[in-house]
Amino acid sequence: MNQPELLPHLFRTEFRKMAAVLVKSLGIGHITTAEDIASETFELALKSWPYKGIPENPVAWLYTVAKNKAKNHIQRDLLFAGKIANEMKSTFSSAEEMDIDLSEQNITDSQLQMLFALCHPVIPAEAQVALSLRILCGFGIDEIANAFLTTREVINKRLFRAKEKLRQQKIAIVFPDQRELALRLDTVLTTLYLLFSEGYYSESDDNVLREEFCREAMRLMELLIRNPSTDQPKVNALYALMCFHASRFAARRNKNNELILYHHQDETLWDEALIRQGAYHLHLASRGEQLSRYHLEASIAYWHTIKADSREKWESVLQLYNHLLTMSYSPIAALNRTYALSKVAGHAVAIGEALKLNLDTNPFYFALLGELHTGHDPVQAKQYFQQALHLAATKADQLTIKKKMESL
Repeated sequence: MNQPELLPHLFRTEFRKMAAVLVKSLGIGHITTAEDIASETFELALKSWPYKGIPENPVAWLYTVAKNKAKNHIQRDLLFAGKIANEMKSTFSSAEEMDIDLSEQNITDSQLQMLFALCHPVIPAEAQVALSLRILCGFGIDEIANAFLTTREVINKRLFRAKEKLRQQKIAIVFPDQRELALRLDTVLTTLYLLFSEGYYSESDDNVLREEFCREAMRLMELLIRNPSTDQPKVNALYALMCFHASRFAARRNKNNELILYHHQDETLWDEALIRQGAYHLHLASRGEQLSRYHLEASIAYWHTIKADSREKWESVLQLYNHLLTMSYSPIAALNRTYALSKVAGHAVAIGEALKLNLDTNPFYFALLGELHTGHDPVQAKQYFQQALHLAATKADQLTIKKKMESL
């Protein structure tokens, strides 16, 4: 890897590790300090490497600089005066004694502990996702702002409020005990589910796919799976769901970054290794008697790795959606269930069920009605597609609907 490519690559892979370990070492109240130290480390590399050359071991160089900067921060009276100094003295009697453990094991442990700390229910879900993107995934403020279709000022305020709440509540950066784990794991899974969803289908960005968001969600899921305490059925089910969806990344958009709908995808581009991996973890998810929404969604996603339009497939998908809606209702699930119904019982029955949903502010509702009327009532289909186009939030959705209208 040449010099221009190396530092951005290391920032993406090492910033998150460095930040997690530093926050764990300094305490939850010093998230911003940890971010500053990590950022300053990379800024120094950006200034010095082009002139002095790339160090023999770039990662070791970064970690050594980060350690030294952390010690310097502790020594600065301006940053560590009064109460903060007393907090530090409870952990380190002097900066010289401070030893930040940057071993692979501690990096892994720190990221997992930080995941539970950042997903604490004292802060709202959108802040949990934003903090996770920043601290655990290494995304910049501008990237996060772009993902949520807002400004860097709004994101900075959101992150500041969340950090303050964590500091005020003195949230510990530790792995929860068994009782607390049972309460907190669902919040962690919800955050990672939202992170993956933001990448897979972003309503706040005109990119068809933010693949890096999905990959980061899967990486954090793998941390949970590798830990015996969190290697639970619902964790494997959610990871299986992500694997099945990720297997179609290459087929989901064309060279112009335009969305390719499921039925028009080239299945030879599907990643068979990821499908097998998803099937393996879905099998692991069947342990015990626990059944979560992730089990049902993963099973639906599994059936979509089989492209053939068999009756068995759509009857199975329909039953899974019926179960999912009784467990966790959502408009999108209801619409998808109606599409499956059309495959089993025909368009006329599905149209009747769709109209009962009355989701007249949802573009996918009208897009589905347009789809169901295509072929036997093109005039009505076009009217529904026009309503969908009016409500569509992204350029990708607008383009897809326009193509549907042209095909009429």
